[in-house]
Amino acid sequence: MSRSLLERDHELTELGAAARRALDGQGSVVLVTGEAGIGKSSVVEAVRSVLPAEGRLLVGYCDDLATPRVLGPLRDLIGKVGTTLTDALASGDRSAVFDAFRAELDWPGHPTVLVVEDLHWADEATLDVLRFLVRRIAALPAVLVATYRDEEIGADHPVRGLFGVAAATSVRRLPLARLSRTAVRSLVGDEDADRVFAITSGNPFFVTELLGAGDAEGVPATVTEAVHARLQSLAPDCRDALARLAVVPSTAERWLVEAVVPGGLDTLAAAEQRGMLTVTPARVGFRHELMRRAVEASLSASQRIAANRAVLTALLERGDADLSRLVHHAGESGDTDLILRYAPAAAAEAVAAGSHREAVAHYRLVLEHRAAFPPGERAGLLEAYAEECYTIGLADPAVTAQREAVTLRRGLPDRAALGLALRRLSRLYWYWNDRPHAEATAVEAVDVLEGAGDDAALAFGLSNQAQLLALAGQSAPAVAVGERAIVLARAAGDAAVLSHALNNVGFALWDLDDPRGRELLEESLAVALAAGEGDHACRAYANVAWHLIDTWRLDEAARRLDEGMAFAERTEVLGFLRYLHITRSMVHLLSGDWDEAERHARWEIGAPAMMRTPALVVRGLTRLRRGLPGGDGFLTEAWEIACGIGEAQRVGPAGAALAEAAWLRGDAAAADRLTPVFHRIRAAEGDRRLGAFAYWLRKLGADVPVPDPYALQMTGRAKEAAGFWERAGCRYDHAVALSHSTAEDDLIMAVRLLDALGADPLARRVRSRLRELGVTRIPRGPLPTTRGNPAGLTGRQAEVLRLLADGLSNPEIAARLVLSTRTVDAHVAAVLTKLTARSRREAVSRARELGLLPAG
Repeated sequence: MSRSLLERDHELTELGAAARRALDGQGSVVLVTGEAGIGKSSVVEAVRSVLPAEGRLLVGYCDDLATPRVLGPLRDLIGKVGTTLTDALASGDRSAVFDAFRAELDWPGHPTVLVVEDLHWADEATLDVLRFLVRRIAALPAVLVATYRDEEIGADHPVRGLFGVAAATSVRRLPLARLSRTAVRSLVGDEDADRVFAITSGNPFFVTELLGAGDAEGVPATVTEAVHARLQSLAPDCRDALARLAVVPSTAERWLVEAVVPGGLDTLAAAEQRGMLTVTPARVGFRHELMRRAVEASLSASQRIAANRAVLTALLERGDADLSRLVHHAGESGDTDLILRYAPAAAAEAVAAGSHREAVAHYRLVLEHRAAFPPGERAGLLEAYAEECYTIGLADPAVTAQREAVTLRRGLPDRAALGLALRRLSRLYWYWNDRPHAEATAVEAVDVLEGAGDDAALAFGLSNQAQLLALAGQSAPAVAVGERAIVLARAAGDAAVLSHALNNVGFALWDLDDPRGRELLEESLAVALAAGEGDHACRAYANVAWHLIDTWRLDEAARRLDEGMAFAERTEVLGFLRYLHITRSMVHLLSGDWDEAERHARWEIGAPAMMRTPALVVRGLTRLRRGLPGGDGFLTEAWEIACGIGEAQRVGPAGAALAEAAWLRGDAAAADRLTPVFHRIRAAEGDRRLGAFAYWLRKLGADVPVPDPYALQMTGRAKEAAGFWERAGCRYDHAVALSHSTAEDDLIMAVRLLDALGADPLARRVRSRLRELGVTRIPRGPLPTTRGNPAGLTGRQAEVLRLLADGLSNPEIAARLVLSTRTVDAHVAAVLTKLTARSRREAVSRARELGLLPAG
């Protein structure tokens, strides 16, 4: 069946148009989505028919291996791309791969359509490369076409980060629908159409398999039975050959087929003729992944082990197989010796490429057999595993593995290695909200390193201790410990440790209002940049920005954050790029640019807890202040995480947000829950970073001291406070200060500011106060169509939402409403934001919960 001939004209038109735009140097991203068997690969195959004559099609595959191949889709391009990219892939040099990949696609006048199939199985390094490409694709003569299954992409799936980056580019989403009853009838004929449609629900693959079973009267009830029916029509040697190939995810190279299948392609000819295989001069694969899985599922355990062992033997004899493939088949065949031999190397390869999730899987596999390694090597593997778990946010495995490594190191003579292991364990404890153990382990690390004879290691231990003290508001002790770390790091010539120590001391001194604080933070940045220490440079950018935000120097904070984000993006320091975006969301929140605040705060998806806290506050407040649903959930989660961390930098904003939410809904009792935490943090760290928390607690009736500038508006100096917030560029706080005034003009100005922000809940309160004062010339509020909608949707946005619920794509909505596709893109993005949804499907579900759409 040619799916493109049945109901795919629209998708092919879109892809052809994208390729023609690429011919003019206007690159874009096209996401082809749908369930398994919906026809994504058929659309990709048909792309060749709409390519300009000057264009080329490159296709790479993500495989359903136990641990995905590192950069698998790019490796599939070898032989079809230039030697520069081929050499870069072979070298394992991440930067070289990025540069070569971009150069390969920058072929003016020759548009490239790069297809990445089954993106839901992509390794992390591939996602990094695609993020790199997506951020630059608008200026390249290239189209990135990614296919994936919607149901495989959960809220925490790593591909979500790529979608977030793509949202800022020229992106088209092509959700593939199932075959209509009419299309099925054109294939089956009138007699059986209703029955086939009822069984398959219009899934093209299921339809094809049911027809291929060759029994119109006895159509199998499931696709598995359909595949088995087709298998039974083959000779035994062909069935055996298919069984051997079924354990190979994706496609098998021609040489591999010849190695594992007696008789090679000749044996498989009947399966190809029956439509079960796709054969090219270079590769052989099942026509659909569901078919491969059905065949594999039919094997006994012993058959599956034997087939994997045969593939593994062939890969080893070949000598150039991807390590991930070797480890996959070694694991599936139960070959412990080969797992021990190749899994550590596969993990190291994944780390070097930035595929941290894949590295975790490899380390986990090899650590199932860790007793085979001597204690020192075993400790190293555990530490590497802990580091990778930390990188991807797996708390318990990271701490557990690092603890075990520390236990092993205690029995070994290398004291420096033990001290550094303790330092790392301290950091992990802090990262996952266990400050008491973090502090105790930090002290022990320094005690061990004092006598280890390694000044650089001791400097790192001291710097870690200084960092914990600085974050806990213990600024003076942090300076004392950190300055010793600086002296040792300078003497040892260790730039990374020096930058780390300068950062911590600078942070603490700035908290003490000592001008040397900023000087040391800027030196930390300069040292890191000169040494190529990207993580340390980004940490310096972040801490400079945080202190500028604390003192409401928003314009300067924005400039430094933009500079830091550009650096992080250029150098692909993706973890800190996320954190810098989250910090940027705080600036947008304070300045009243709430749509941008929400956009940057969405980088919290998939982030570790300590990064997520400020983003959750931003996401919660942007909804709370606009009267939109969903804000309380974000704020509650932020508060729980912040209390676990126990630092004013996290507790202050989260507590202020919860108190503000309680005041807006008239819940004075919330002060009883929040005030004890306020007092505890204030006793430990002082008033710094707790001003807003204190202000909103006082509004709830709590007896807490309120520092300036918040104290101004509570002591009869509302005009003075309003002037401060206006100069700082804090629009919402400016309106809040004016709301304390007794002057009619001030209150009307507050209403106008709040209306401009869309801050309806507080605007209603100020209007009520104006009415109590007898004022009659009160400004009108938002339009009724927006105010009456529980999610704050405009009339047009509500119309777009209804069409989303009908399953229409953006171009289809544009045609229906006589709008441009770009305008519809903007409306859809606004709908997702207002409904706190991460996908179209989630937006529709959320809208039904709110009663904006009829129940599905």
